[in-house]
Amino acid sequence: MNKTELIAAIAADTQLSKADAGRVLDSALDNLTRTLARGEAVQLIGFGNFTVASRAERTGRNPSTGEPMTIKASKAPKFTAGKALKDAVNAPA
Repeated sequence: MNKTELIAAIAADTQLSKADAGRVLDSALDNLTRTLARGEAVQLIGFGNFTVASRAERTGRNPSTGEPMTIKASKAPKFTAGKALKDAVNAPA
């Protein structure tokens, strides 16, 4: 499912127009992004948790030359599925 298909499904489920459903989805994703950018977690009960994980600076290798190089420290978004989502995915078809 891509974003367009998700918007169409939201519109069908909520009786909103596709334009309104698109704005709702964009707003939800923007708020999720802004919250994670501040270093805060987002918890959606029954779905999962979005958090920010810190990655330490480390040494890697340039794949084309084999030379060692330093990979800068960074932050990465992390998602942990909730029990209800895991159960739904593992339910027999």
